[in-house]
Amino acid sequence: MARRPEVFVRPLSMEERRKLARIGRTANDPVRLRRAIVVLMSAQGQAVPDITSLMQFSADYVRDVIHAFNERGLAALAPKRSGGRPRTIGEQIRRRICLIARTSPASWGITTFSTR
Repeated sequence: MARRPEVFVRPLSMEERRKLARIGRTANDPVRLRRAIVVLMSAQGQAVPDITSLMQFSADYVRDVIHAFNERGLAALAPKRSGGRPRTIGEQIRRRICLIARTSPASWGITTFSTR
């Protein structure tokens, strides 16, 4: 079986290094943090097998992060989140429900609200 060629990130600009370091210190998003660490380690000359053993990531994940960063730059660090389930009620109905919920049940002639 042939050995896979080594993959490294492209040379980083000073601005990219600063932004990656800031992400490493202040990131609230764990996905973004993991990706920034992978890029920084690769920029420091760490090979993919070294990164996988230190960080406990799969080799495919590390290669994917490096390739994505080489193609798209810092934009590749942001996770792709889907929009979730489509809304089942419209904005007008939502406003009406909120209006009702903010009023007293007595103003509607009942003693308590229920989900029925």
